[in-house]
Amino acid sequence: MKLEGKKVLVVGAGKSGIAASELLLDKKIETVLYDGNKDLDVEKLYEKAPKLKGMPVLLGELTDEQLRAFDVAVLSPGVPTDLPVVERMRAQNVCIWGEIELAYSFAKGRLIAITGTNGKTTTTALTGEIMKNYFKDVRVVGNIGIPYTSEAATMTDETVTVAEISSFQLETIHEFHPEISAILNITPDHLNRHHTMECYTETKARVAMNQTKEQMCVLNYEDERLQQVAKNMSADVFWFSSARELERGIFLRGEEIVCRDGEEITLCNIHDLKLLGMHNYENVMAAAAIAHGMNVPWDVIRKVVCEFQAVPHRIEFVKEVNGVKYYNDSKGTNPDAAIKAVEAMVRPTIVIGGGYDKESVYDEWIASFGTKVKSLVLLGQTADKIAEAAAKVGFTAVTKVDSLEEAVAECARQAQDGDAVLLSPACASWGMFKNFEERGDLFKEYVKKL
Repeated sequence: MKLEGKKVLVVGAGKSGIAASELLLDKKIETVLYDGNKDLDVEKLYEKAPKLKGMPVLLGELTDEQLRAFDVAVLSPGVPTDLPVVERMRAQNVCIWGEIELAYSFAKGRLIAITGTNGKTTTTALTGEIMKNYFKDVRVVGNIGIPYTSEAATMTDETVTVAEISSFQLETIHEFHPEISAILNITPDHLNRHHTMECYTETKARVAMNQTKEQMCVLNYEDERLQQVAKNMSADVFWFSSARELERGIFLRGEEIVCRDGEEITLCNIHDLKLLGMHNYENVMAAAAIAHGMNVPWDVIRKVVCEFQAVPHRIEFVKEVNGVKYYNDSKGTNPDAAIKAVEAMVRPTIVIGGGYDKESVYDEWIASFGTKVKSLVLLGQTADKIAEAAAKVGFTAVTKVDSLEEAVAECARQAQDGDAVLLSPACASWGMFKNFEERGDLFKEYVKKL
């Protein structure tokens, strides 16, 4: 759908909503910004985003008459598509778009889209670095922190865009169409929003729904759900595997990462990498597969993957204090991500967990502790739920605290020379923090004061 001559309602006055409004303003599309918070300070909003000064802003409840005035509503990713106000928009025949659909409608050049429950940010950042070492104009956008809409207006036919795409963003795509897509894995997450694993899986698979057989989708061979997704996929599937050799794909053979696609190329030895853990070897394989699909030379791919450092908040080394190493894995916002962080630890470890309840189940996370995790320090909404899961399997070395600062102090008190302390909460940050970045930054601040 072309937006020229249409009237657009942008829903949500946060970072994504502001970027979407600025793009629409730039394209001279009639736009109104809406937020359900009736107490939002509009003057402060204009101060934060001066380009929007004068743009109409609606707050609080919307009437059906107001909704009927719009052709399209652009939802920010944090706005659930089943909210009553969104259902009312549909009833008034308002077309529901998301921020990435809006950006895609104006963007130019070649698009890579990466999704999955875990590893998205690392794989997106690594893929972006590979692209920057080969192409002149590269944008890394999406869930990684830079709204796609903030870059779309300045793209050209030569631009290569690497986008980290969440399931929330995929709910509202229509024509969004990457040249190369990737689904890294699908494990339980965001069930408070998607309700069932079937719905969550179908939503993730939408990243490739508009691709053709001439285009590539990179998938994890060791994920049973992706084996099923692949059967209904129109794109050319290129697999990666950490557990077996593939006739065509990229895989781990012993300690070497190998690509087989007609000819066989050894990319690197895992000991050449600065990234820790099997999950990161999978991220490297996915990024290399994407780069191979973009015809980037292997020597360029090899150089970048061997130099690439962990992204902030993902098993990020912070500091060593009294022989204890502190790691920030604030991006471990679900049990599967937190399991991978525990698996990457090579020392006796004290884990800080807990946070916002996304209706996750914590049994497998607790089971992954084995003899490696000495104790668990819990905070937030899920502290009691996690403690109960631990007690069920006889893990009783649990301490509950009221704040992250108290958690760091408690870990410092418990830890001995040779231990590690790992913030990997297995939960979202909402309720106690604005986002996982704020949680991770505060953790680093408290550790550096020790």
